[in-house]
Amino acid sequence: MTNSKNCIEICLACLVSCERCITDCIKAGNQECIALCRDCADICALCARLEARGSQYTQDLHALCAKVCEDCAAECSKHASHHASCKECAEACKKCAEACAELAHAAV
Repeated sequence: MTNSKNCIEICLACLVSCERCITDCIKAGNQECIALCRDCADICALCARLEARGSQYTQDLHALCAKVCEDCAAECSKHASHHASCKECAEACKKCAEACAELAHAAV
């Protein structure tokens, strides 16, 4: 079961994986992956910040974060066989999507 503390940790781990993936994908010219990873890194950072402060908007943001993470995981999975950073990012995004989806559907 996901709680506030581990949600923050999962979101921040996803952010770091996305940033590493962006760096590698810039070198490879992988534009779609870069765009999704940038959005994912930003939404994960915001999600962690709102979760940390106990914002009333966290549940809504968790739903959006889950969606963006799912999309990013799908894109990174396309490149996972030949880019280690994409594989790592896809795994981190899947984990974050699951955690955020769980919290988005938790009773308020």
